[in-house]
Amino acid sequence: MKAKIHVTLKPGILDPQGKAIEHALATLGFANAGNVRMGKYLELDINEAAKDKAEAQVKAMCEKLLANTIIEEYRYELQ
Repeated sequence: MKAKIHVTLKPGILDPQGKAIEHALATLGFANAGNVRMGKYLELDINEAAKDKAEAQVKAMCEKLLANTIIEEYRYELQ
């Protein structure tokens, strides 16, 4: 089973990398781009046939390592 995980900063958390990208886009002539937020995207294979067990494993991975749940939120899908 494949897990696709998106990790982003929670609303209200400053995103200096997003601001740097926004500034770079503006200097390249893309002034219409605003409120840029940077995140992480991960894909991984889970060697588990039962969807509920795979989901529990992915959630534990996100909570323990892949996302800093104090400042980040995550979402995932299993395929």
